[in-house]
Amino acid sequence: MTATGTFTPRPGAAPLGRMIRAQAALETRMLLRNGEQLLLTVVIPTLLLALFSTVDIVDTGDGAAVDFLAPGVLALAVMSTAFTGQAIATGFERRYGVLKRLGSTPLPRWALMTAKTCSVLVTEVLQIVLLTVIAFALGWSPHGNPLAVLLLLVLGTAAFSGLGLLMAGTLRAEATLAAANLVFLLLLVGGGVIVPLSKFPDAAQTVLGLLPISALSGGLRSVLQDGAGVPWADLGVLAVWSVLGLGAAARFFRWE
Repeated sequence: MTATGTFTPRPGAAPLGRMIRAQAALETRMLLRNGEQLLLTVVIPTLLLALFSTVDIVDTGDGAAVDFLAPGVLALAVMSTAFTGQAIATGFERRYGVLKRLGSTPLPRWALMTAKTCSVLVTEVLQIVLLTVIAFALGWSPHGNPLAVLLLLVLGTAAFSGLGLLMAGTLRAEATLAAANLVFLLLLVGGGVIVPLSKFPDAAQTVLGLLPISALSGGLRSVLQDGAGVPWADLGVLAVWSVLGLGAAARFFRWE
């Protein structure tokens, strides 16, 4: 005989860890199903790596072009996912009331941001694996400490995530769409991704070197191309941007 109450409903929220995992899985599936997001996060970095590594368009200095380009394209992949893609997606979620509805569920708002961050990290892992395979096929021969690379990627993700969420939480969705794409293009050209910073005037190099994309691409390049140790200066720049971006996003982000 079945004990009384065995099938009595137990209303209440699921454990917090399960909610975060479920939301992160949903965010990841939505991102991977979005054709525009895939164009931005996968197709464009892949095409840039393959094109500029095989066609002599930009003078990347001594050595194989792919050795210069691969670290920069890895930095671009992080920016495209953590900043541009996340800003646009979150901005339209805010506009359509998705964030407001999620905010009324048992899932805490900080847990929602955690789930979004996990989704970004999963996407970045897939990007980095794909781009690394392509770079190896093009003759890439990286050097350096993997731990330093990991630190750069994590801090770069934090910096760009904070800036993306700040933009999405303060601007209208249409303005976020335009601004995020414009910033993406400007940093692609002036962030040392494809064009070396040494090609710019000295005064511009000083300013551009303080940008998060320049610190990330430059740090990755110094480790993977030159075999340098931990690039503390670049990590410092990324750490400052991480604190400023995430702090400002936490302070000014509007959910409606």
